[in-house]
Amino acid sequence: MTSGPHPLPGAAPEPPAGLARFNASQDSAALAALHEVCASSAWGSKLLAQRPYATAEALFDASDAAMAELTAEDLAEAMAGHPPIGRPKPGDPTSSREQSGMSGASEELKAEMLELNLSYQDTFGHVFLICATGRTGEQMRDAVRERIGNSPEQEREIVRTELGKINRIRLSRLVEEESA
Repeated sequence: MTSGPHPLPGAAPEPPAGLARFNASQDSAALAALHEVCASSAWGSKLLAQRPYATAEALFDASDAAMAELTAEDLAEAMAGHPPIGRPKPGDPTSSREQSGMSGASEELKAEMLELNLSYQDTFGHVFLICATGRTGEQMRDAVRERIGNSPEQEREIVRTELGKINRIRLSRLVEEESA
């Protein structure tokens, strides 16, 4: 028999630096970080209450579960944190990065997106929300054209799915960051 501590076979690896920092941070700092990911206070509170997370996947699963439980009001709060497609928040590198597919769009496409965004907002009462990461301006335009005919109930569930995708991307960045 040997003495001293030995890692167990199959033991979980150390969590990424960002996840370890998130787990160890004060509640107020962790909640602020979660608010940067998603503006829903209900979503943030649910994730905060389940810390610490052993793995990034456990955090993603908790995010998905919390997203599935959000009410229509919670979803509205989450959507309020997102600028319209084609108009990222000035000085916000996250929305600029996520909407980079619109950065090289023609003026004609940008004008069309503005018109479609306004029409969508008139129809549903909130911004058109899509996980824009990796999508071209044309793909986003086509998506709003397709979705504008949905019922409010259909659109609410699509928005929930899109928010879940956005949250996973943003949480990935949070847990992989090497420094605060």
